Amino acid sequence: MIALVDDRTLAGMIDHTLLKPEATPAQIEQLCAEAVEHGFATVCVNGAWAQLAAGLVAGTGVGVAAVAGFPLGAGSSAAKACEAADEVRAGATEIDMVINMGALKAGDDALVEVDIEEVVRSAGRDAIVKVILEAALLTDDEKVRACRLAVAAGAAFVKTSTGFGPAGATVEDVTLMRKTVGHAVGVKAAGGIRTREAAEAMVAAGATRLGTSSSVLIVQGG
Repeated sequence: MIALVDDRTLAGMIDHTLLKPEATPAQIEQLCAEAVEHGFATVCVNGAWAQLAAGLVAGTGVGVAAVAGFPLGAGSSAAKACEAADEVRAGATEIDMVINMGALKAGDDALVEVDIEEVVRSAGRDAIVKVILEAALLTDDEKVRACRLAVAAGAAFVKTSTGFGPAGATVEDVTLMRKTVGHAVGVKAAGGIRTREAAEAMVAAGATRLGTSSSVLIVQGG
């Protein structure tokens, strides 16, 4: 198979991810070393490891993405905002937050938008915010509404999945999200992307960032 995206370009689109609750400092160190070696966009970690990761990748061009309201999105807006602010102080350059899916399903779009706005405000100018929809739990109409609310709230990206939900990224969801947000906002595909073929399919559908724990295998052509 002929690669549609060269290795360097693809690596620069990947958030090298380790969000397992049992992740150890040694595993975070390995994650960061791999990210630096391969030139990944960021390492994506839980907030407890943001400071460690930031120190390990400092000066390398690799960023640190930390998660907020993860993986359920059902915490208060204040709690998510506080978490995001703490992670930015620790050195995170990107915040991946989970929306309040219950509010979205109930039609409370104002709450969903404010929830995102508070995280964007707390992250400030030092970090960009990606909004995780957990698309597998939403209807297409809800996905479209969530994307529009994320854009209105000032988010830099919309993201398909946490990787902890019932399913991960699909080409169909990425296509729908890209169509909804246009070209001013990024689309991150995450969850279940384990092969080069899957990664390239997401890019072809409109993804500008990929979240995966199989990053090394992917850029090595697996």
